[in-house]
Amino acid sequence: MKVLQAVLRRLGPQLVEATLVPSVLCYLGVVTFGLLWGVIAAACWTGLSIGRRLIGRRQLSGLLVLATAGLLVRSGLYALNGSAFVYFLQPIARSAATALLFAASALAGRPLVARFARDFCAFDAEVGDRPAIVALFARLTYLWAGGQALIAGVHLALLLTVPVGVFVGTAAGAAWLVISVCVVVTVGDAVRTTRNDGLRTVLSRGGRLQALAGAPRPS
Repeated sequence: MKVLQAVLRRLGPQLVEATLVPSVLCYLGVVTFGLLWGVIAAACWTGLSIGRRLIGRRQLSGLLVLATAGLLVRSGLYALNGSAFVYFLQPIARSAATALLFAASALAGRPLVARFARDFCAFDAEVGDRPAIVALFARLTYLWAGGQALIAGVHLALLLTVPVGVFVGTAAGAAWLVISVCVVVTVGDAVRTTRNDGLRTVLSRGGRLQALAGAPRPS
């Protein structure tokens, strides 16, 4: 439970800032004034988030940068053709591409989860090269590839079958559900694997997780 709480403390604010708030603002704008105002509301929020971090000289999270880049592309496409279908199709294509990228990285023996893991848990090269940990990163990469593919499939089905106002709310809810399940499975598998491999996970004073080798196995 402490491990899950530590991960959520680091990941939760990033997800809220980069995905939840823009989705809520877009939904409110769509149902109240129309898609154009939903796009503007979401774009204003991400712009303020980026500006606040730059002014405060705070590090930009990778999730915020990716979300902002995706929103800029979507907004540009919408400004060019005014098509709601094209606006919402872009993130679906991005999710599908992300799924393929994750799966390809695992097949190539360089799972992307291994790169992202250090954002949430500090460990040295010895820990990262352990066979059990290498296998863990591969499993989790396939897990997140499947999650992204599921999100893309659900969003495409919704886009083709329901009105825009319904799509925005249900698509965001479906994405959060899939991501939440993936996070819980990821943390559970990571904790079980590290314990079985004789590693120990501890919390630093700053609240960051560390995986340590050569420590006594917990009882």
